[in-house]
Amino acid sequence: MERIDHLEHLDKHLVDELAQVARETIREELREQTRKQRRTALLYAASGALALYAGAAVALAVGLALGIGLPDWAAALITAAILGVLAYVLRGAARPHPRPAHHGGADVTAQPGPAVPPAGAATGRGAPYPPMPRTAPDVGAPMPGEAPRTGDVDPGTPHRRA
Repeated sequence: MERIDHLEHLDKHLVDELAQVARETIREELREQTRKQRRTALLYAASGALALYAGAAVALAVGLALGIGLPDWAAALITAAILGVLAYVLRGAARPHPRPAHHGGADVTAQPGPAVPPAGAATGRGAPYPPMPRTAPDVGAPMPGEAPRTGDVDPGTPHRRA
């Protein structure tokens, strides 16, 4: 009996050591991944800041070029309008709008619009999700064109056990 207790103690000690090694290994892997991601994020941030300054320099150049033939206030106003239009176009390009499907000349406005895809569906990774219906399907109802079946359980009635 004493030997079994000793083996249980060894098993528990071995499990504790394995758990500790697994925790340390996972912690080190997460540190390494975090270092890489931190460096990548820093490079993206620096790239974005430099792109912002480059865009400002281009806007300044456009304004100065327009200022040659126009008053300075008009050149600044035109440059601001151009930047505003570009921002609006880019915002529209960032949010794709669903296109209505044509059904042989039928009135498209009478049909419900396409469902909104779930977040992350338009990331370009894998196939997009199929459209989801706007309302929940009627579980107990027969399919369109199908006669009602006898013996179907009505989901609206409470279930009773014998």
